[in-house]
Amino acid sequence: MRKYPQVLVNVRVADKSKYEGNAAIADAVATAESALGDNGRILVRPSGTESLIRVMAEGPDKAEIEGHVDAIADVIRAELV
Repeated sequence: MRKYPQVLVNVRVADKSKYEGNAAIADAVATAESALGDNGRILVRPSGTESLIRVMAEGPDKAEIEGHVDAIADVIRAELV
């Protein structure tokens, strides 16, 4: 098993229930997943206990995954804050 750098950002939102089905967020996640291909992974999910959306990425290039996480977090802020 290879260990990759991991980046996690928590985005505070007004209503995390609006995350499901949001097309702009889904597009941002799909774009990041496509760019990473088989060289990493993206996980975006609402927190179970707080008004947060958690954005996590793993991949071989920390700068690249930080960029993907920041891009997704920006879309979440634009859509849900």
